[in-house]
Amino acid sequence: MPSPRFEASRILGERLRRRRIELQISQVDVANLSQVDLANYGRVERGIGNPTLMTILQLAVTLEVEPSALLDGLADLELLPEPEHLFSSSDFVREERPRDRRGEKG
Repeated sequence: MPSPRFEASRILGERLRRRRIELQISQVDVANLSQVDLANYGRVERGIGNPTLMTILQLAVTLEVEPSALLDGLADLELLPEPEHLFSSSDFVREERPRDRRGEKG
């Protein structure tokens, strides 16, 4: 079985599974009620899928949970894959300002 793509995916899948089990419904039920492909849902729940925003919203409605509860804390950089070049807007501005100032005269 493939391992989770990154920690955020694993956590999302774990949250989905926990909620599904709380509701005592099967993966087939969740997939059908959400109009999500069963194989796709299974991959998401195992942490190896990459769901679209629409899929996350459909699953949240079906599982009667706020989307924010599924996604809370997942933007922590330690949970994401190691990027080659990942900059926040603050990083970008910090890098660009010195360049802008060098071009200024007196």
